[in-house]
Amino acid sequence: MKYLLFVGLLFFTIVTQSQYTEIINSKRPGFSESPYGVGTKVFQVETGIFYQDNQVTQTFDTENSLGTNIFLRYGNFLEKLEFNLDFAYQKDERIFNNIINSFFEVNGVSRLTFGAKYLVYNQKYTDKSKEIRSWKKRTSFDLKRLIPSVGVYVGLNTNFLGESFKEERLSPKAAILLQNEITNRLNIISNLIADKIGQDNSEFSYIVTTTFALNEKWSIFAEHQGVFKKLTTDELQFGVGTAFLYTKNMQFDIAARANYVGNTTDIYVALGGSWRLDKHQKEAKSKDVLKGKKEGTFFSRLFKKNKNKGPKTRKIKIKKRKKQRAKKGTPSFHKKDKKG
Repeated sequence: MKYLLFVGLLFFTIVTQSQYTEIINSKRPGFSESPYGVGTKVFQVETGIFYQDNQVTQTFDTENSLGTNIFLRYGNFLEKLEFNLDFAYQKDERIFNNIINSFFEVNGVSRLTFGAKYLVYNQKYTDKSKEIRSWKKRTSFDLKRLIPSVGVYVGLNTNFLGESFKEERLSPKAAILLQNEITNRLNIISNLIADKIGQDNSEFSYIVTTTFALNEKWSIFAEHQGVFKKLTTDELQFGVGTAFLYTKNMQFDIAARANYVGNTTDIYVALGGSWRLDKHQKEAKSKDVLKGKKEGTFFSRLFKKNKNKGPKTRKIKIKKRKKQRAKKGTPSFHKKDKKG
């Protein structure tokens, strides 16, 4: 199939030795991240808008947030290596909750993180489609699928943020990325994350995302995240969403999630899409040409082959027939005998 079932909400991809996949491999609209990169010479943009409605519980609190986030990804040097940039800009409506409530707005860059990830271990699965002797072996579950592929992520949280979103200083971020391809349609991604390391407001979290491809175009996901904070209340999030593969290089998505903070529930919704500039295929094609591989479509090669079967080919065949007749002593009738 040209458009293979995609995984991981879109992490959607059947795993191969190479990072590159025939269709776009996006992390949207979930928060978890696959250990697999985009592949060399591939530039990818994942962006969207989000809205969060919060329940006010403190004297100074954020009532709602509206913003956009952009995740840029680029593969180079190695198939297993990817560089990325995580950017978010948002506008918050904040409240001073006292005898008389007062509202004010703040806006600015709320996140700017540079990072890189590397695929440490790529799990390979047995191809059982070629097993024709035993139906049981062909349909049995491959236990290797319980062992995940493993990637690592390291990043740097910068402090080039809006005044209302400033952090104490620059801080590192690190994560272990796991992915199990249970079937060609069902995938599970797990992340263990340490964020804002070394700061007073450091965070440790885990994310588990289950994705299922309904068909060649549609995929759905369910996600759970736990965030453990040093200074503030811990959070538990539950999200669901869907993605639509528009072309092999573009997808659209929508998601909603509930964020439980203590005894309150915040609502988060997001809408967005992903697009990639694919130079990987073009590079492969140019290498094929240098290696002497055939160019063009099946029909162009077919017509070219028939074109070669012209007068020159027929002359060669006639000469071969003459030689065969000469060996057998068969007279040639190509020239007419002159009558006396």
